[in-house]
Amino acid sequence: MDRKLTLYILVGMVLGVIVGQMLNQMVDAAVIKESIAPWFKLLSDIFLNLIKMLVAPLVLSTIVVGIAHMGDSAALGRIGVRALTWFITASLISIGLGLVLVNLFQPGIGAPIPDVAEAAASVGDVKELKATEFILSIFPKNAVEALATNNILQILVFSIFAGVALSAIGERGKALVTGADALAEMMLQVTGYVMRYAPIAVFGALANVVAASGLAILGTYLTLLVEFYFSLVLLWVILLGAGAVFLGRRIWALIRYIRQPLLIAFSTASSEAALPKLFEQLDRFGVPRRISGFMLPLGYSFNLDGSMMYMSFATLFIAQAYGIDLSIGTQIMILLTLMISSKGIAAVPRASLVVITGTLAMFGLPVEGVAIILAIDQFLDMGRTATNVVGNAVATAVITKWEGMLEVEEPEHVDHPHAPAHTAADGRAGLELDESNFEEGKR
Repeated sequence: MDRKLTLYILVGMVLGVIVGQMLNQMVDAAVIKESIAPWFKLLSDIFLNLIKMLVAPLVLSTIVVGIAHMGDSAALGRIGVRALTWFITASLISIGLGLVLVNLFQPGIGAPIPDVAEAAASVGDVKELKATEFILSIFPKNAVEALATNNILQILVFSIFAGVALSAIGERGKALVTGADALAEMMLQVTGYVMRYAPIAVFGALANVVAASGLAILGTYLTLLVEFYFSLVLLWVILLGAGAVFLGRRIWALIRYIRQPLLIAFSTASSEAALPKLFEQLDRFGVPRRISGFMLPLGYSFNLDGSMMYMSFATLFIAQAYGIDLSIGTQIMILLTLMISSKGIAAVPRASLVVITGTLAMFGLPVEGVAIILAIDQFLDMGRTATNVVGNAVATAVITKWEGMLEVEEPEHVDHPHAPAHTAADGRAGLELDESNFEEGKR
């Protein structure tokens, strides 16, 4: 199963699109919404819930063990500085490229503008996240609450303190480090079990979207979709090219190793869904856990390359749709605003929408214009989520190479340990059995 997971996910994607389109054409929309869509959504929601079950203990144990084994707080600080330097550079490239290409293509000209009242209702009330609130939200007031709510940024902060503290107390903390190491291995084992369900979840997620919207809606927004995905491909080329400067020919191996998390992220439109598998595949590529455990949670909060390109693209797309001409100076100000505000979107529901809406309001652009892209936001989200995975995988591999810590590759597929089955004791080991259990057999 593990060796053919990529193939099964692709099959799930194709079947999801086919089944969804057939239902969209043959079944009334009200019936789909009330009776069919909830079951498709259930298939994907089960998977996402299982992934969320994994994230907090996996991130906590991975970071604690990595920092404790690193045994060098100066190295941790150096990795952090290099990581943030890469993230800021990648952010500027992502947003800047989005602004350049949306000016070049001008996909917003002639876009269908929805009714203002209906659009405002579709957008709803979006709570603005202030900079002070975001900074405060980074620091957990309760570690257990951070774990319970899967707040990756807060878990990261607590784990760094815990890892450095365990490194400082040495032998006295060895039992906790050993326990955290075992927890990390256990969670990766559970990840292997959960991933067997991924093709079914992918089928449900795509069937749900296509059944509700139909592929015909893609024709209405074909120009925007083609130009946005072309922009994402160009960003991939830049990111992978920058990675190749550091990694050389091993960039091809990295691409091969991240196929599965990439497909999971694309089909479910959830970066979180791909995180456990991305940890596993980077392990096999040669990234030690002490680097990936620190880089990936940080990257998922500060290095969302696809989301940042989407936000710059969408903001100017809306301005074009309403016939508003923005000067170069204003566009640069939008770039800087998105650069800063996008760093606070990790824990916010409908995060990209929050930032886009806030930016539109700040520059006097029509906020209700967000409703123009809501109809195909799921299809746009799939591309930007996959790009987030590529960006974080490249960043993690590059920083590892930069630090001189890149290890030799492991096989792309490694059999997980198997729980014993059909044992001699037949599950009865350690029990003081009553003889009556066997009387019927004697007869």
